Amino acid sequence: MKKISVVVPCYNEENSVEIMYNSLTNIFHNQLKNYNYEIIFADDFSKDNTRTIIEEICKIDTHVKAVFNAKNFGILRNIFSSLSYATGDAAFLVFGDLQDPPELITEFVESWEHGNKVVIGQKIDSDESKMMTIFRLLYYKIIDLFSDNKQISMFNGYGLYDRFFLDILSEIDEIEPYFKEIVAEYGMDIDIIKYHHKKSNRGKSNFNFLKNYDFAMHGITSSTKMLMRLATFFGIGIGFFCLIFSVFVFINKLMHWNEYPIGLASITIGIFFIGAIILFFIGILGEYILSINERIVKKPRVVISKKFNFENEKSNEKE
Repeated sequence: MKKISVVVPCYNEENSVEIMYNSLTNIFHNQLKNYNYEIIFADDFSKDNTRTIIEEICKIDTHVKAVFNAKNFGILRNIFSSLSYATGDAAFLVFGDLQDPPELITEFVESWEHGNKVVIGQKIDSDESKMMTIFRLLYYKIIDLFSDNKQISMFNGYGLYDRFFLDILSEIDEIEPYFKEIVAEYGMDIDIIKYHHKKSNRGKSNFNFLKNYDFAMHGITSSTKMLMRLATFFGIGIGFFCLIFSVFVFINKLMHWNEYPIGLASITIGIFFIGAIILFFIGILGEYILSINERIVKKPRVVISKKFNFENEKSNEKE
């Protein structure tokens, strides 16, 4: 019998944990009764009653497991770490706020059984504000323009991932990997299921402007080096323009000597030249920083304070 792991990253989800559990349990007892399953709640240091509710569920149902992070490490780290706890033949990633419908798992499993290694959900519309939707669309346009690998628009990680793909994830050592970019780069036999994106069940998003900005910039810098290279190309372009302009200024100076105050020509040329050199070396420095950062960051992705219903495992271990 095949086993499906349902992985649920959580943060302040006291309004939706029980709904999520009841919905998934009902599905596995009815539509997916031919599959073994486990439900893993990975809580990223919630400040409400989320952990208490999850702990109570774990006591009454051994199919439910829980991992409590020792502090809040952020959604990117928690997503990646939570998938590493899955022991099934495939892992279904669904977020705890119920914006992405857990009941669509049956469609994801059906697609997986047809041979697709990665089955992802793509939002066709959303209950979020129109302004947020516009910003998201603009963000994906920018990502597509600059990224090294074509990104999947309106995709947040919600989907089902075969064991083959999960094993690939285990080989990635980055402390804060950008999951969507990894799916775009390493995902194969991808199928897309379109769905309606609901409002968060907690009433408001955990992401303020600064968190959204940080998330967006992390995505851009993880997906491409083109922005830093643009600085290099821009510097070279200005340097070339400076050379042409300096020749023009020099000829004009010779032809209209009295129309150019003393020192103006040298100052004009100098400003352009220095600016070009600075931009060029900022671009080169950026390349080195990107390269070094990818290689030297080695520390735990998250630190766990408690685990529930994981057999033969110790708490307080690092992931």
